[in-house]
Amino acid sequence: MYRNRVSYYLGQSRHGTFSAFKNGLIIILGATLVAVSLQLFLVKNYVIDGGIVGLSILLSHVFHVDVGALILLLNLPFLAAGFFFLGGRFLVLSLFASSVLAGETYILAPFKEVTNHPLLIIIIGGLLLGTGVGLIIRFGACLDGTEVLAILFSEHLPFTIGQCILIMNTLLFGSSVFLFGITEAAYSLATFLVAYKTIDTIIMKT
Repeated sequence: MYRNRVSYYLGQSRHGTFSAFKNGLIIILGATLVAVSLQLFLVKNYVIDGGIVGLSILLSHVFHVDVGALILLLNLPFLAAGFFFLGGRFLVLSLFASSVLAGETYILAPFKEVTNHPLLIIIIGGLLLGTGVGLIIRFGACLDGTEVLAILFSEHLPFTIGQCILIMNTLLFGSSVFLFGITEAAYSLATFLVAYKTIDTIIMKT
């Protein structure tokens, strides 16, 4: 079902320069919302993102490597898998989205976090994150390589894309307990309780 939905939006973007341009703008908007959520709400408060981005954040703290470079590098195997199931256009759009995210997280890195209030971090950060990811999936791309697995798993398991993402990220949040502490890990999980519902709302909207 979700693969068909993504394929539908990919098909829509094939017809006409304006349509492709509009899709590109929306993908940029989605990546921007995610970058703002990450750098202005989550990362500097030690609240991690999920999937490849979250793993990149953890590894960047451990090995002191640039987050954007890790995002692109770790995404490649997952996006290559997506090529076989969703086509070359999906791969191109997803690489574009990942590149925009990597660039924007680098640009926003020097800025101070907007708030340190846990409730605002969870609600605003989660809404921005979920809206950005949902828009990008809805318009035929993928911002995080693990979303490719979520799209494919959702077709064969009784879970939505958002639920699949949440399950995979729960394992990542568990790892963050040892690096950032249980409080920050709990904030991360709570943020995704907001984000994954937002993802499903955006994707399922007709």
